[in-house]
Amino acid sequence: MAYNTMSFDERLSENIKNYSLDTLYDENEVMRLIKHLARFAGVELMLTDRHGEKALVCGDFSHFEIDVVGDPGRKVRVQNRTIAHLYVKEDSIDISRHEEICELVDDLVDLLAYLGEQVYRYKESSIYIDELEGQVKDKIARRSDTEKTDPLTGVFNKTYFDKRVSIIDRSEVAPVAVIEANINDWKIANDNYGDEASDKLIKIIADIIKKEAKDEYVIGRIDGDVFIILIPIPEDGEAEDYVNRIQKACNDHEDPYLTPSIACGLVYKENVEEKIYDKISDAEYLMFENKIEIKASPEYRARLGK
Repeated sequence: MAYNTMSFDERLSENIKNYSLDTLYDENEVMRLIKHLARFAGVELMLTDRHGEKALVCGDFSHFEIDVVGDPGRKVRVQNRTIAHLYVKEDSIDISRHEEICELVDDLVDLLAYLGEQVYRYKESSIYIDELEGQVKDKIARRSDTEKTDPLTGVFNKTYFDKRVSIIDRSEVAPVAVIEANINDWKIANDNYGDEASDKLIKIIADIIKKEAKDEYVIGRIDGDVFIILIPIPEDGEAEDYVNRIQKACNDHEDPYLTPSIACGLVYKENVEEKIYDKISDAEYLMFENKIEIKASPEYRARLGK
């Protein structure tokens, strides 16, 4: 979500254009004030919006021609913007009380301006506070994500992955498929093309691992070129099918310089007494067997030597 970066004073000055007579005032309350003044002073009053549309009328203004530019009456202004116009029918004013009545009308205008300002500031403050709270929540969420994920790949970093392993073990979840995936010849990419290319290779493979995974899979990058994938309570053949898919997707990926390929070892935590990290050691052993097999294959050597 995008947030407004203006200061509060700047937004007060800017956002007043989004407000009008009906959004700043309680019409019934304003009408009550105008009626009291009209009755007390014996005058006829009319309040219009900033464009001259009649809003509240006490008296007969049927033949009164409204001209907010040439004859704006008394302007009700909030944040230096005209919100309304208050007109007094001059022939209704008692000449002997003219000065007193004009002061009362001016006081009403000042009161409306003050009330409008207070309502406006309250509404904008509420919105501003909500936005600030949203920004804080977003920052906390981003910080939390940073603490959980590996910045290059977006999968869990080793620290958070270890926490998830501990949670799964404590929750006595079984079976759990444990897959260790290791990038083949990552060092060759680094030696030949540099850090940027080797990082690109890691990201290509991480994206494949994530794309082929279901939401419930727990994926961690536990070393530079090593990923662990946990599949809690997999369906029959699900983990094997996942390994086949990610290896095939790596082999099918075309790049002018890089040769994405991963060796995988798959084992199962069969019962709640077993620990996942003990099974990772078993998966690592099988991964190295798979790595030797892949690197010895003519197809892989042809890809690598392109």
